[in-house]
Amino acid sequence: MTAPNNGFLLRAHSFFFILGAVYVGLVGLLMTPYFQRHAIYLNSLKFPFFANFDNPEKYGLAPNKTVNLKITTSDNEIIGAWFVMSDKYYQALPSIPSEPQQHIATALQRHPTILFFHGNAATRAVKARINHYELFTSRLGVNVLAIDYRGFADSTGTPSEAGIVRDGRAGFDWLVENGAKPEDILIVGHSLGTGVASQVMAQIDAEKVPCRGVVLLAPFTSIRQLLHTYHFFGMLPLMKPTSMIPWMTNLISWALVHKFDTLQAVPNINSSVLIAHAEDDWDILHTHSDVLFEAFIDPLLPTVPLPHDALSATPEEWQEITRKQIERSQKRKEIVETSVIPHFGTVSRARVGGRSVTLVKTLFGAHDHIGEQEGVQDLIGRKFGLRVANVD
Repeated sequence: MTAPNNGFLLRAHSFFFILGAVYVGLVGLLMTPYFQRHAIYLNSLKFPFFANFDNPEKYGLAPNKTVNLKITTSDNEIIGAWFVMSDKYYQALPSIPSEPQQHIATALQRHPTILFFHGNAATRAVKARINHYELFTSRLGVNVLAIDYRGFADSTGTPSEAGIVRDGRAGFDWLVENGAKPEDILIVGHSLGTGVASQVMAQIDAEKVPCRGVVLLAPFTSIRQLLHTYHFFGMLPLMKPTSMIPWMTNLISWALVHKFDTLQAVPNINSSVLIAHAEDDWDILHTHSDVLFEAFIDPLLPTVPLPHDALSATPEEWQEITRKQIERSQKRKEIVETSVIPHFGTVSRARVGGRSVTLVKTLFGAHDHIGEQEGVQDLIGRKFGLRVANVD
């Protein structure tokens, strides 16, 4: 006689078998360059659909405050961009400008500019990004140049790591060519854009070009580490099951074409840096920012020697390791100043090689809205010498 729960167990077994097969299939697809590119960039999701980039007023920006641009990259791709005037400059005009493009050079000369690199998916016209432009131009009093990478929105080409970094550099060069001083340009990246911002900043620093600095909003250390820490809906781990297969992790890492290894770019960034991350970010864990901050201050800290073989290490070797760990911890306390701001979060600051590195950890803001936090905006303004609201 068949047990009454055998049918249920059979259905459950079938369900989990199918679920496992789907998971393996998705991981397999992620290892193919075509699917990997679409999964990382999501550039086919061109929200808002059928956007009219010639009419930024449709998306909430003031009349003729924004100029729709086409910027040519060094490899002849055409990327779409918006130049949004500083609110301070715009409000000082006697009337709404009839030819806003004629004001670009003057606005660039009179006010600093944020070069904004957005995250994956959607376009420069999506609401969350519009909110950033509005806050940057009003609360910080800066101009904004927001670009859409190749393959996004109305830009030509197909996205790749090298390609969108090239697009980011084209945005910087366009600003300089049109009258901005490099030291008046602050590079700001959000999510995927932090991978672009860090590499562009490393290029500029390598060329000894002065730049105001770089802001990384909700950054990740690398795509590889992001995959291993990503959780669907903040709960279900994406890659955890693959860790049970010893060779699978290395195979996935080998198959990654788009790496965006920000951690590797850290030693090449010599300008001032502000990192901001919300502790309630479900998309990219805030621990990525902790790792990046530690990488920036690591050159100032004593190294801790590790034994080649932990099992055969002598008591004297372990004593030396313990002593170095204590020394490193004490040195970190000396160089890192951390303050707690009630109901907001924590701010950690350090001086590294003549420049400042700041880590802002907010309690709230999630992934998409960390840059909209007024507290974050004010910290950016004060750190980089930008105008904060009602302060000239």
